[in-house]
Amino acid sequence: MTSTTVDPDIQTLLDALAAMGGPSLAEMGPETARAMYKAMSATATGPEVGQVEDRSAPGAAGDIPVRVYRPAGDGPFALLVWYHGGGFVIGDLDTADSTARELAARTPCVVVSVDYRLAPEHRYPAAADDAWSALRWAIDHAAELGVDPDRVAVGGDSAGGNLAAVTAIRARDEEVALRHQLLVYPVTDLAATFPSRVTNGEGYFLTKDSMEWFESSYLGDHEPHDPEVSPLYADVSRLAPAHVITAGFDPLRDEGEAYAASLRTAGVEVLDDRYPTMIHGFFGMTTTTKVAGEALDRAAEQLRLAFEAGA
Repeated sequence: MTSTTVDPDIQTLLDALAAMGGPSLAEMGPETARAMYKAMSATATGPEVGQVEDRSAPGAAGDIPVRVYRPAGDGPFALLVWYHGGGFVIGDLDTADSTARELAARTPCVVVSVDYRLAPEHRYPAAADDAWSALRWAIDHAAELGVDPDRVAVGGDSAGGNLAAVTAIRARDEEVALRHQLLVYPVTDLAATFPSRVTNGEGYFLTKDSMEWFESSYLGDHEPHDPEVSPLYADVSRLAPAHVITAGFDPLRDEGEAYAASLRTAGVEVLDDRYPTMIHGFFGMTTTTKVAGEALDRAAEQLRLAFEAGA
């Protein structure tokens, strides 16, 4: 059951956003929405790490920009391939920079952040194909990146959580071994069948209307129940262990928790953490709420445990 009150620090942010007003994301259009999201994300600064390098990975439609974060110290390190949030429409390497730095430093591990193609210019399967290609590139270049190819995880937030989940399923099917999947308030049901889409659909940063715009931009006429876009409808047996993080006041709360339940029913090892006073996007709000740091610590701890298992 949802907590009765939003975290006070988060509520202050929500009040400020409400006072600003302005058009919806759909009314802005993709380019303006991307610029606004980038400006908002610029206030978040992650920790220093040993090295940050911009690279590119070959993809089906050309090179995919990636950013490699190496922690201080000697490798080889474990590897986390990270997919940013933004509804498949907004977000890039810069908006994901703070979170990638936090995870690289706290775990520690090498993080490869992926700048997959965005909708509506590039609809499904562009983002999913880029997500897979980037994972394969990182594993194939393990020695060059200073990582252990036997200790690999995928992760992402929101739309990136969807891509991480979809990539984990493809990894199983292609017999690519993963140690872990970190799914932060993931989109798992593009058919939008769960109550929290409505009950948390207004006034908590991410809105029901924005989600509808994001999903129509990504899908076009594609069937939303397709398990390759909505992992809730997929065969999820024999997948890598998962850590699913949800927020009490998030429109995506119910589908994230339903996916965790589906994984558990299929025999997959799952840790699901709901942060009851939080909203969508809180994982990256380290300058707004201490809970973001607590969630990052918890995620890093689970990554460490997964990477150490069997070592």
